[in-house]
Parts: sequence; C-alpha cells; structure tokens
Amino acid sequence: MQQAECDYRGSATSPPSMLMPQDLSAWRKAQREQLLARRMAVPAAEHRAWSAAITRRLLHSFATLRSKVVGGYWPYKGEFDARHAMRVWRDAGARLALPLVLEKRAPLQFRHWWPGAPMTRGVFDLPVPDGTELLLPQALLIPPVGFDARGFRLGYGGGYFDRTLAVLQPQPLKIGVAFEIARIATIHAQPHDIAMDYIVTEAGVHRVGAGGLQRLDDDWQAE
Repeated sequence: MQQAECDYRGSATSPPSMLMPQDLSAWRKAQREQLLARRMAVPAAEHRAWSAAITRRLLHSFATLRSKVVGGYWPYKGEFDARHAMRVWRDAGARLALPLVLEKRAPLQFRHWWPGAPMTRGVFDLPVPDGTELLLPQALLIPPVGFDARGFRLGYGGGYFDRTLAVLQPQPLKIGVAFEIARIATIHAQPHDIAMDYIVTEAGVHRVGAGGLQRLDDDWQAE
C-alpha cells in the first residue's frame, strides 16, 4: 500500500524542498493535466466507493452545515459529487448556492439552488441557477484538481475561487473535497493562493494548520 502511494504521488509532484519551477505557470499546467487524466481514469466502482466515503465523512463531521448557507458546485470531469450531502443538509434546514461566473478575472456570484430550481447553462456548459436569489455562503465546498501537504489547492487555472475568497467577508468555512489521488507534495503556493480550512477525502477529514494537514479522528465533528 505504501508503495502505491509513492507511485501516484511521485509522478505528479515536486518535493516541498525543491526550488520553485522556473516557469510556475507551465509547471502547474502540466500537474493539472496529469491529475485530471488520473481522475478521469478512475473506474466507476472505485469512484462510487470513494464518493460514498466522502459523503459519509461530510455528513458526520460537518453536521452543523444543516443550519448554514452552503455553497457547492455541479460536478465536472470526474469530481466528487457533493449534491447528495447538500440535499441532506437542505432537508435539515440549510440553504444551498451554486457558483456563477460573471466574467473573466472577476469573483464568483452564488445563487440559491434547490433540486428543481430554474437553471441555465454557464461556463463549461455546466448548469447554473437562472435568476434566483443571491446568497453569501457561510461554508464552501471546493473541489480541487490537486491539493498539497499544506492545504493549498490547485484549480483549473482560472483563479475564480482565489479571487472570490479574497473578497468574501466574513470568510466562509473552506472545505476542499477530493480523492486521495489528487494529493501532491506542493503546489508551490504564491501570495494570492488561499489554503483550505479542511480537506476531506475518502481516507479522512484533515484540518489545515500551521504544520500542514492533520488527519482528525473519525468521530470528530465541527462545532
């Protein structure tokens, strides 16, 4: 098992001690392509099993989200599908929101979403709420392409979440949700990169602290 972890992490990572890549943009683009290809190649049965494990961990450890405004996302290119957990929270009292891209290099908007809400097509042809109420999320589920040992995320390259998190006040609870195959040693974080508060994978819930990711006990619950 340990050897398997080395195999998939080593092929798309740089050790934290390595010097910054000379062309960080090209380096990140290459990592992104490798990680996306890896995720898209996951067999359906494994994808279902890993997704079910993440859903269980979210519902158990973050039960307090049932009383919050929760920003989620529509799954894309093999991402973990958070909609089941979102619906459970909604049934318990949460209000849900999905992100909407207004324009390039601008923060995201979040509009109220519920199963059956009016929808239209947005960026990447993904469904987005059509004219529903604008909401300010108290918690965000964010699906990284990759995440590193310090809780920083590698996204798709548009910078939308970083720009959004830079302006949201008060700051939402930031929960990265991904499969373990998305774990890399470092993304070579820059000043504009914003770390998650938690990373949830099929292997567990990890708190992001000064020392990096700390795996929490399975019975841990957010207050």
